[in-house]
Amino acid sequence: MSGSNRGAESEERDVVALNPLFARPGEATELPRNVLPAGESLPETAYQIVHDEAMLDGNARLNLATFVGTWMDPYAQRLYEETADKNMIDKDEYPATAAIETRCWKMLGGLWNAPDPENTIGTSTIGSSEAAMLGGLALKRRWQHARRAAGKPADRPNLVLSSAVQVCWEKFCNYWDVEARYVPISLEHKVLDGFELEKYVDENTIGVVAILGVTYTGMYEPVTEIAAALDRVQASTGLDVPIHVDGASGAMIAPFIQPRLEWDFRVPRVVSINTSGHKYGLVYPGLGWVVWRDVASLPEDLVFRVSYLGGDMPTFALNFSRPGAQVLLQYYLFLRLGFDGYRKVQQASQDVALYLSGEIAKMPQFDLWNDGSDIPVFAWSIAQGYGTNWNLYHLSDRLRLKGWLVPAYPMPADLETLTVQRIVVRNGLSMDLAHSLIDDLRTEVDYLEALTGPMPVEGQHPGFHH
Repeated sequence: MSGSNRGAESEERDVVALNPLFARPGEATELPRNVLPAGESLPETAYQIVHDEAMLDGNARLNLATFVGTWMDPYAQRLYEETADKNMIDKDEYPATAAIETRCWKMLGGLWNAPDPENTIGTSTIGSSEAAMLGGLALKRRWQHARRAAGKPADRPNLVLSSAVQVCWEKFCNYWDVEARYVPISLEHKVLDGFELEKYVDENTIGVVAILGVTYTGMYEPVTEIAAALDRVQASTGLDVPIHVDGASGAMIAPFIQPRLEWDFRVPRVVSINTSGHKYGLVYPGLGWVVWRDVASLPEDLVFRVSYLGGDMPTFALNFSRPGAQVLLQYYLFLRLGFDGYRKVQQASQDVALYLSGEIAKMPQFDLWNDGSDIPVFAWSIAQGYGTNWNLYHLSDRLRLKGWLVPAYPMPADLETLTVQRIVVRNGLSMDLAHSLIDDLRTEVDYLEALTGPMPVEGQHPGFHH
């Protein structure tokens, strides 16, 4: 019986089969797949089963779809193992970890030019999605307080966003009953840039989200231009609308390699910023950060107070128990790299992105959407006159055969007929690997261009791009 048939039969029988080579005397060689086993297994056996199944996930270093970090150095690995048992919410039991968390968000407040980093407020989160939702909740609550204080209704909040916004903001608006007002992107306005913003803002607008590194393409939304548009709105209507910057990726890129770009608390309308520690913060998955301009920017009634060692520790989170190890890993990297080290790492990633986009731009089959000069992420589409017998989904499949995960997907509303492919350059994608990727890309494009008939399109679906 062939291996594939055995695998299908195993699924049908709802069991996990163990290679007899790894089974100990007296042990079963099959375990139920979806039901808790009746008896025990040796740790070596359980390890082997999980290890072998996880092996099917492929090589994370070749995953160019994800923004999330896939590599840390041996000292970080050791620290991770030593601190995996720490619970971030138990600040009274782990006061040193709690103090380190505070140090980290104060460092970020300083990095993002908060007026007084020592007297701002922030928190770690599971990821930037939770951090974004906390920023959104603070916007909503501040707006509600102001409306009620003015004797006005506070039951119809709305939030203005780009149509290319990350899905976490769609979740926020859905979960917390906020109307999402999407400003469509277009070929003329590739990001939310303040164009016709006055059509979307009214007295019920709790804020505008500016993305520092759009998920679809990696482009920055110009925070100063958005703020200028809101200044004009205020001048004509009296409405004072704040900005939250979703800096999931860019907030850990721009300070180091684009220091003159004003996107952070230097822009007076920016009241809060979130980022992912596990993206360009370079930590393993499971960490985000959000920082507010000052204590007044986070409504006090959203903060819970926990005392430890006779002191007061404010907490604001959607989750309760969560890992503390990633916070310690972030602090380790802050100490190890410092500003100059982060600058070198992020610059190296951008150098690779610019090399890759430059080589792809030379290929007549493609049109670049952007080149990776914001965050080291870029996208491209098929040029007119090419792709008669193939599309970017076929190219994505061909690259996957070489181990590369390079997603293809449609652009958001009003541009959904345009399909793009995107590369995320992270720490770990070296220039040598980039040369190999370009060689493989050219080989697969040549293969597809040489086809004398169309490739099948049945069953194609977008790659994961968030």
